[in-house]
Amino acid sequence: MKNTHDDRPGASRDHTHIDPGAEKQCPSDAELLAPRMEHDLSARQTPRCPVPRGLTAQVGTLALQDRIWSRSLLLVDRFRVIRTIDIAVHCFAERPFKAALSAAQRAVRGLVKAHLLARFRTDRFMTVYGLTQQGAQWLEDRGFEASASVRRVTDMTNPEHRLWSQFLTLCAEARGLQAMTEQELMLALNRDLKHDQTPVQGLLHVTARSAGKRQHLTLRPDALAMEPDGVTWFEVDRSARGSDRAASLRALVLSMGAKTTLGQPLRRVVVFSRTRRIHQRVMATLDGLVKDSAAVGLMEGRRQLKLFETGCYEVHQSVEVKLRDGRSQLQDRLAGYVIVQELPIWLPRVRLDGRGDWSMRGWFDDNYLPYRRPAAMAPWPRPQSPLLQPHRGLN
Repeated sequence: MKNTHDDRPGASRDHTHIDPGAEKQCPSDAELLAPRMEHDLSARQTPRCPVPRGLTAQVGTLALQDRIWSRSLLLVDRFRVIRTIDIAVHCFAERPFKAALSAAQRAVRGLVKAHLLARFRTDRFMTVYGLTQQGAQWLEDRGFEASASVRRVTDMTNPEHRLWSQFLTLCAEARGLQAMTEQELMLALNRDLKHDQTPVQGLLHVTARSAGKRQHLTLRPDALAMEPDGVTWFEVDRSARGSDRAASLRALVLSMGAKTTLGQPLRRVVVFSRTRRIHQRVMATLDGLVKDSAAVGLMEGRRQLKLFETGCYEVHQSVEVKLRDGRSQLQDRLAGYVIVQELPIWLPRVRLDGRGDWSMRGWFDDNYLPYRRPAAMAPWPRPQSPLLQPHRGLN
């Protein structure tokens, strides 16, 4: 009988023993194999690790697509004009940025191909989308009132300021806050207005001083968010502030803690600057206010601006406090924060194919959107997927 197994030293071995359970292991669980064994097994060993299904493990594929399309089209109906990154925030904020942007791009391609969205290019070479009549009908067939916005989008030459205000509103909503743009705020303030009443013109009444003159102004934010302790006010600065706008900013900051027309106190002012130069101008205005407010004598209602950390200021308000012996004393209390950040203009420019090399910092994994919270505040909660809960009238 021919010997097929030679145990002599140096003899070659044509057969290798393989553990029968090895092919059932995941690659990450298996022990490292010798190079030859790894090569021999590669052709016949198929990894059997379970592939994560994500949301499709809880929602069917067709139902999931229907929810994505419905949320996206309702978003366009709400704002009239949107960008792809708005859908990424509105539908996929819980995902890493690349995954969120990829899913949003896939949704937009499908909606445009189905003629539910129309693509436009602005004068500043921004790609935006409007709701077609077919898209409005698609929503109405599912029980939602909608109207096409294509004509309005065609007339828009540079809606950049509007788009960023919407973006910050959506970022606040992704964190679980109630938020609205300036247009939505004005509608909310005057919703129950009677015919003989004067329309509400803004959120806060201030007195500003510019060129030696005092002016009584009514200010409106570009966007706002309602938080448990009060209102967060967003400003989008796409251009450098002149003397009048700088005076308005100083008056706004010195009104921290004041009651707004919504009935809630102002607790935060967040200024987003589009360029480094604008950013430095805003910081210079606030640094000047730090010095000016420090020179004001102690009195009730006095507000002082103090630098807390780079890009973040505290506003302290002097309030009268009753002591146990019946006397009164003025004490400084924290009224709110002023936060200055760069507008994340790099996020809409990211290309998934790697071209452009734009940064992806500032997404929801970071403490950046809708604003950078100071260390004294609680950290932001992680966004949750809105796709797990269907809209009214959807399956």
